[in-house]
Amino acid sequence: MTEAWASNWLFCPECGHFELSQFKANRPVADFFCPSCFSQYELKSQKKPFGGKIVNGAYATKIERLNSDTSPNLILMHYDADALRVVNLTAIPKRYFVMEIVERRKPLAATARRAGWVGSNILIGRLPESARVQIVSNGVVRLKSDVIREWERNRFVAEQPQKSRGWLLDVLRCVENIGQSEFTIAQVYEFEGELSGLYPNNSNIRAKIRQQLQVLRDKGQIEFIGGGVYRRI
Repeated sequence: MTEAWASNWLFCPECGHFELSQFKANRPVADFFCPSCFSQYELKSQKKPFGGKIVNGAYATKIERLNSDTSPNLILMHYDADALRVVNLTAIPKRYFVMEIVERRKPLAATARRAGWVGSNILIGRLPESARVQIVSNGVVRLKSDVIREWERNRFVAEQPQKSRGWLLDVLRCVENIGQSEFTIAQVYEFEGELSGLYPNNSNIRAKIRQQLQVLRDKGQIEFIGGGVYRRI
């Protein structure tokens, strides 16, 4: 039913085309594609709100798609089964999907039907809040123009190399979590312990933070006011 709903009502936030087409059943990773721009989408649906971790398919398949040009965008549907209605519908552009947010699960036990199979989790809790584009919010359908405008946010992320994109998104998330339009570099340094835990092999966290702030500044996301003070644009 959720896939039928998506086929009938979803549009392509990438190009604005009025409908999405469904792939044949059992296709790895992707469920829908746009017949106009050919962007691909994976739909995840459940009765309860999504948390910071989403169970996904085979780990090897997910990593392979991340390294290709056909990695899908993600659509999360939270629905009310009794009322048969969509409560929240959130889209996350594929540019935010980096190796760091794909968690490798333990292989299935030898007694399992698919013994040795290795699944994955998507750690969407590590993504910046600006990665989430609400199509339906608390049962209210948002304007298509607003959805497309928000989809365009942080388009610069796709220009960054895949291997360094994780650091950029983590620092962007930290800046957003400060919750102020103006912030100091000292406030960003307060996330040093958290970032050190995420990147245990990096011994110079503060230098890496400054490097990513420079990227955000060069891409017009923040501006440097002076004296260690920045402003979000």
